[in-house]
Amino acid sequence: MDVGGYTTGLGGKLSNFTPRVFVLDNIECACLEGPLQAFKFEDPEMQKRICMMSGQEAKAIGQTRNEAWQSSQTLWWQGKSYDRLSPEYQQLLDRLYEAALLSAGFADDLLATGDEVLTHSIGVHDPRKTVLTEEEFCTRLMANRSKIRKTREA
Repeated sequence: MDVGGYTTGLGGKLSNFTPRVFVLDNIECACLEGPLQAFKFEDPEMQKRICMMSGQEAKAIGQTRNEAWQSSQTLWWQGKSYDRLSPEYQQLLDRLYEAALLSAGFADDLLATGDEVLTHSIGVHDPRKTVLTEEEFCTRLMANRSKIRKTREA
């Protein structure tokens, strides 16, 4: 199943652009795209503002920082810098998707995909060019789906 804002149905609902209110490290977020774009900014106050934007607004403002973060390969979250290729950044992504699971409907939407392999056909593969590769996105969705299923079956 192809997942993204460009698709319809369940695949579209699993997009990072879908409004889903959740809290990441005491910061309220309006959708998953907000924090992903906020990671490109060093200023924690700016990050808070971006986290509350719609997906489209967050993406637009994040694009203004692509050259800066790509040249340094550094991302930030609440005063801490992260090397893009580091295990610590992967842990931040894990925390992000785990926090989003607590938003209304996200877990149910994931479970509704059954056992389908989730893909993101327009995703970028090179981690030096994107804050979230297709693999990082889809493997987190499928891993969280398995985790939810086990929790609900217990």
